[in-house]
Amino acid sequence: MPSVVVKLYSVIFKALLKHKLLNSSSGSNSEAQYSSIPRAGSNGVPARASFGEDGVASKDINIDPHASLSLRIFLPDSALPDGQEKTGLLGFVNSKDSELELNSSQRRSSYAGESTAYSLPQLENYRRNSLGGEFLSRAHRDTHKYSIVGLSDEQGHQFVESFANDFSDSTSYTPFDPPVNTSQDPKRLKPDVCAYLGYLPDLSASSSKKLPIIVQFHGGGFVTGSKDSAANDTFCRRMAKLCDAIVIAVGYRLAPEHRYPAAFDDGFEVLNWLAKQANLAECSKSLQHVPSAFSRNGSDIHRPDLHRELVDSFGGPDVIEPWLAAHGDPTRCVLLGVSSGANIADFVARQAVHAGKLLDPVKVVAQALMYPFFLGSIPTRSEIKLANSYFFDKPTCLLAWKLFLPEGEFSLDHPAANPLIARKDLPLKSMPPTLTIVAELDWMKDRAIAYSEAMRRVNLDAPVLEYKDAVHEFATLDFLVKSRQAEACAEDMAIWIKKHISAKGHEFSY
Repeated sequence: MPSVVVKLYSVIFKALLKHKLLNSSSGSNSEAQYSSIPRAGSNGVPARASFGEDGVASKDINIDPHASLSLRIFLPDSALPDGQEKTGLLGFVNSKDSELELNSSQRRSSYAGESTAYSLPQLENYRRNSLGGEFLSRAHRDTHKYSIVGLSDEQGHQFVESFANDFSDSTSYTPFDPPVNTSQDPKRLKPDVCAYLGYLPDLSASSSKKLPIIVQFHGGGFVTGSKDSAANDTFCRRMAKLCDAIVIAVGYRLAPEHRYPAAFDDGFEVLNWLAKQANLAECSKSLQHVPSAFSRNGSDIHRPDLHRELVDSFGGPDVIEPWLAAHGDPTRCVLLGVSSGANIADFVARQAVHAGKLLDPVKVVAQALMYPFFLGSIPTRSEIKLANSYFFDKPTCLLAWKLFLPEGEFSLDHPAANPLIARKDLPLKSMPPTLTIVAELDWMKDRAIAYSEAMRRVNLDAPVLEYKDAVHEFATLDFLVKSRQAEACAEDMAIWIKKHISAKGHEFSY
C-alpha cells in the first residue's frame, strides 16, 4: 500500500484537481472555444540549450503559430562526436584567450544552465535571450576572430560575418544581440566578447551521429498539464538519456478551450512536421553535393541565391531545426503517451498507419502507453473496485472527459475513450508494437490490459508491465517522478524501446 505521505498528498491533489476542473467547466464559453492560445503551465521550467550535469540539452520551438503548437526537444550528449567537449558547444569564442579572463571563483561549468560571470564589466547589463536563457554577444568583426565547434577558424569567421550582415540593417537584436548604447551607432556592435553556451551542430558534417526520435505526449486529462512542467521535463530528460534518443515533448492544445479532436490533430501534425523537417534537411544536404555539370543557363547551381530561393519556398531558413537535421533519425520513431497522452499516442499511431508513405521518411516503429486514459460503458472489475482510487478517481476523470469531448457527444464508448470498440478503419494487426504500463491501484488498468491482450491475439508484440502498490501517474507525477519506482519504470521501458529503435547491425537484446 502507498505510504501515509502519498495518501495525504493524494487527498490534497484530488481536491485541487477537482477545483481546477470545475473552474474550467464554469469558465468555458463559446468564445473561449475559438481561442488559439492554450493555458501555459504555471510550474513550467525553462529550457536549457546547453548540456547540463544530466547530459541532456533542451530547447522550445513553436511549429504552428496559428494553433500555438509548441515542442520541447531533448537532446542527449551521446549525439556529440567522440572527444568533443560539452563546454562551449556553439562557442562564439574569442581566439584571444588572454583578453577573456574568467574569475574561477564565479565561473561555473559552461553547461550547467546558469549565467557565466565574466570579469568584463561590460557584461553586467546584458539581457537574457529567448533561446534557453543563455548569453550571446559578438565582438567587433575587425578586431576579433571566432572559433565555432565543427568549423575551421576561417569558416567560423565567415559564419559570423554573414550572420552579422544579415542583421546589420535591423534595429532589433532579439534574441542574438546585446543591447547597444543608443548614443552610439545602433548598427555597430560592441567589441565585448562572451560565449553563447547553447549547442549548435555542424550541419555540413557527414558523420553526425543519428539518434531515434521519441515523441512524448504529457498527461493531465486533456485539461491540465504541460510539456514544460517540472515533472514532465524530468521524465523526458530521463528517457532521452536511458534510451539514447531525441525526445520531443508536445505542447498540444488543452480543453475546454480546445475540445476533441484538437489535441489528437496536434499530435499527428507533429509527425507531419517531422517528415517536412527530414525532407527539407535532406534537400538542403543534397544541394551541397550536386555535380558541377548540372547548371541552369550556364550558372552554377551552387549559387547562394539559388539555395536561398529553394529554402525560402519551404518557409525560410528558420524552418530547418538544426538538432533534428544533424542528429534525428525519423525512420526510428517511437510514440510515448502518459495517461491522456497515451490516448493521443494511440490515435497518432493509427493515423500514421493510414498515412503510410505520405509520412516518409517518418516510420513509427513502436509505441509505449503509460497508464492509458481508457474508458468504456461496460465497467471492468478495477473500475468498480478502485473507483475512488488515489490521485485520479473515477468521478474526476469523467469530469475531464466531459470537458474534452464536444458538447452533446459525451460517451464512455467514444472512439477517443474506448479502444476496444469495433473499429472498421484499421485492424489491430496493423498497429505497431505496443508496450503498456499499468499501476496496481489504478482504476483504469483493466481496460488497458484488455487492449494489450487484444493486440497479442493478433500476434503483436504487446507486453504489459504492472507495478505493485503503484498509483496512476506514479512515474510522471511531480510528487513521485523522482522516486525509485519511477526510475525503475523508466529503465524497464528503455529496455523494451531499445529493442525496437536499435540501428541495423546494433540490435539490442535483453
